[in-house]
Amino acid sequence: MGKQNKKELQIAALENGTVIDHIPSEQLFKVVSLLGIENLKTPVTIGYNLDSKKMGKKGILKIAGKFFEQDEINRIALIAPSVKLNIIRDYEVVEKKYARLPDTLLGIAKCNNPKCITNNEPVRTRFTVTDRENVTLKCEYCELKTKKEDIELL
Repeated sequence: MGKQNKKELQIAALENGTVIDHIPSEQLFKVVSLLGIENLKTPVTIGYNLDSKKMGKKGILKIAGKFFEQDEINRIALIAPSVKLNIIRDYEVVEKKYARLPDTLLGIAKCNNPKCITNNEPVRTRFTVTDRENVTLKCEYCELKTKKEDIELL
């Protein structure tokens, strides 16, 4: 078996489902949690610290029988803005989607202000994205700005 064939066998092929690629390795398990993948009943393959020409090391998720809506994909952009999703049908890529940070995030992240109403009442968090490139969020209730490295997911 040639060197190229061995590389291709690193992770098994997917008949139908979604491949989430180009996940920074350090964010892989946050993506798993954010999407609730641990609760799925279908097969999931997780590749961690795989070699990547673009990123050095990357993570990849292969989820059988699952196709994500664009709003689910956009949530991923909060922690992994460079991800690419390949939609697979009959072992072929039929569509490619890219994560994009939405203008508003609802119920995804926690406000870091302990006095914010969202931390003291049963109120769903709501953030406006004020900086897409560096990922900065502003709470719509208390107006606290939170940078990417300080974002805590719910």
